[in-house]
Amino acid sequence: MNYLYLLQLLAPEAIVLVAALAVLGLGLGPHRERRSLLLAVTLAGCVLAGLALAFFPQNASVLNGTAVLDPLTRLFKQVILLLSAITAVFARDSKVRANFAEYMALILFATIGMMLLAGTEELLTIFIALELTSLSLYVLTGFQTRDRASAEAALKYFLVGGISAGFLLFGLSLIYGVTGSTNLSEIARCLRGGGPMDPLLGAGMVMTLVGFGFKVAAVPFHLWAPDVYQGAPTSSAALVASGSKVAGFFVLSKVLVIALGPASGSAAWGAFRAGWAPLVALMAAFSIVLGNLAALAQNSVKRLLAYSAIAHAGYMLLALTVAGSAGVAPVLFYVIVYALTAVGAFGVVAAVEQCRGGANLDHFSGLHKSAPGLSLCMAVFLISMAGIPPLAGFFGKFYLFAGATASFSANAGMLWLVVLAVICNAISLYYYLIVLKHIFVAEEGLACVRDASRASGVLIALLAASIVILGLRPDWLLEPLRAAVLLARGLH
Repeated sequence: MNYLYLLQLLAPEAIVLVAALAVLGLGLGPHRERRSLLLAVTLAGCVLAGLALAFFPQNASVLNGTAVLDPLTRLFKQVILLLSAITAVFARDSKVRANFAEYMALILFATIGMMLLAGTEELLTIFIALELTSLSLYVLTGFQTRDRASAEAALKYFLVGGISAGFLLFGLSLIYGVTGSTNLSEIARCLRGGGPMDPLLGAGMVMTLVGFGFKVAAVPFHLWAPDVYQGAPTSSAALVASGSKVAGFFVLSKVLVIALGPASGSAAWGAFRAGWAPLVALMAAFSIVLGNLAALAQNSVKRLLAYSAIAHAGYMLLALTVAGSAGVAPVLFYVIVYALTAVGAFGVVAAVEQCRGGANLDHFSGLHKSAPGLSLCMAVFLISMAGIPPLAGFFGKFYLFAGATASFSANAGMLWLVVLAVICNAISLYYYLIVLKHIFVAEEGLACVRDASRASGVLIALLAASIVILGLRPDWLLEPLRAAVLLARGLH
């Protein structure tokens, strides 16, 4: 084993780790209150790690898939670094006042976990990376120790996360016991023999889906999400909604398609067959229905975005269920677009909290009069989430549903799930328009007493512009993504 080569392969993660340690060191010295300096070191670590990815070989794999690099992995690591950098900029102007260096370091530690998660095809490393990410997010959620809502959200997140981690580890151990391997490709080879499903494998798949269902906030493992989105510092909620969602769905797609593809079964109406597809189909259906219906009753924009995130998780699970390996590219395109939209929306929420002191619908009333730029950007983000052209969210949903319907010639029994998703997507228009009504139609209730910083404002504007551009030219992201999926082992 060439450990120097392994270090080279993990150089981006090592750079982010050095940046995290540097931030912690600055937090112990006389510069601990210089937020701009701490932010600069954090951004430098993310940028240098992104540049380091460009100097790696096209394909590499060491230690039985423990560390894997291919064009798709490289792309998703760069997306994770981008989302973490955006979150760090929003955090500079957040309510977090004390121990800011530790807050920045935790963002970087979570980034390392998400990057390791994207760059592995080995079950134990997947679990370790998930827990590194989760532990960092637990602390980020409860970072405002004097805020009762933040502490309560962190406690719920930690308790539910700990239980789900136990289910996930037990499920992965059962899969290993049946197949004798922790490598995703080797697991698939062991399952291609055919014949009836081993009961232990079935139990392992159920427990594994419980663990991943928590990570992606799919029903019925979603109960933590609304409280975390509302109680956590807004920058922490932005990272949970964007970076962890990207990493979670990326590794879930790998596990289901690469490792458990031969045991997918069928969720087609009238032709159910044992496997993970019926379970994921039920999770998708309940996530879509509950997420959209519960969002209708929310007064807090943060909770509304939380239930919206649950519904979007259902749409992504739908594509994996209906289209199988053909649904990987639509899911990955959709999750990137959704992450950019969600982090931008939380950036606007953070700015409104700063200038009006809250994030309920009333705090957005008449926002277009005092902050027209923020109002326009929020309109772009919400309209994109609703799937209205010509924004990126529309093409993401179109690509998702088109990929699902393309499989109907061989699997028309899955039409029930797609029809359900389309109907619920129409329902989602209502609660997105409610927010826009408060912004553009309602009378101004509160005047802004503090403007968002110039850096946050420019970043929000750039995110809104990227959503518009990707809606007009989706091929700029779609073509590199398709090419990367074709080069990824086992995903096509």
